[in-house]
Amino acid sequence: MDAIQTRKLTKYYGNARGIIDLDLTVKEGEFFGFIGPNGAGKSTTIRTLLGMISPTGGSARIFAQDILQDRESILGKTGYMPSEAVFYSGMKVRDVLKLSADLRKCDCREEAGKLCGRLQLDPGRKVDELSFGNRKKVSIVCALQHKPELLILDEPTSGLDPLMQREFFDILRERNREGATIFLSSHVLSEIQRNCSRAAIIREGRMIACDSVEALSRTNARRVTVHGQVALEGLEGIRDKRETENSVSFLYGGDMNRLLRTLASGQVLDLSVSEPDLEEIFLHYYQAEDGGKEDNGQGGYKMGNRVEGAHEESSRRKGAQGRESDEV
Repeated sequence: MDAIQTRKLTKYYGNARGIIDLDLTVKEGEFFGFIGPNGAGKSTTIRTLLGMISPTGGSARIFAQDILQDRESILGKTGYMPSEAVFYSGMKVRDVLKLSADLRKCDCREEAGKLCGRLQLDPGRKVDELSFGNRKKVSIVCALQHKPELLILDEPTSGLDPLMQREFFDILRERNREGATIFLSSHVLSEIQRNCSRAAIIREGRMIACDSVEALSRTNARRVTVHGQVALEGLEGIRDKRETENSVSFLYGGDMNRLLRTLASGQVLDLSVSEPDLEEIFLHYYQAEDGGKEDNGQGGYKMGNRVEGAHEESSRRKGAQGRESDEV
């Protein structure tokens, strides 16, 4: 059975773009990554799947159930972690966890205790007193304590220190081995590369690639780093060029023999050629959508871990009248 299936799923906020014609399938038991910079449509997709906002067009099913007609049943099988969670003021952590469990008509005290212990979360603290990272931990426990069949996690690790991030992913891998499906939205590409078996890349509301992480990482492009003095003008296939006083590094997808002839005409002190990492692959997919324009070496790409949130903020302002809140 497919855990998630969408067909031409579309959401507009007035005239502002949310997601457009999204066709996505996540198999039951997968650890699936959903990659894109801020404003690409990741959160809109998740909110639509959970029935928090209504689609403009298309359809979606979770465990073969319609997201609109069977919303209550779907939510009973799902654990959701928003990118930012807002709790009722004045409540203690244990009260928030109990409220979340009671809404699902479950006794989750034992599992909640285990999770709080692993995440070093004090259930006696008031949520108003917690740091952003500790509020994220409360959100994690709320999402996981009822042992859902499907976990939908929107930018889950922001605010967590590295040790807690490692513990968090240990818990997720354990749940996945037990059969849970995990849908992880992130713009931290290393998280996807280390944990997911398959991933989709979304840009400006449209899915531009979907495959295994291994397949997405395969490309004829290579990261080339040259120390010395070389003239690269006129050499086609260069992207993401980064220069210092005595070295230059770039992604190269052109003819390797021509590259070697160009380098041989200069003064090369050292040379390395390596496979690009997933972040550079992500850049490769985004640039392919722009028609293969070469980077000007000035950091002109709007992608990867360094993406600014300007587009997302613009969309928020344009669609403020039609966007529902995701506070939980």
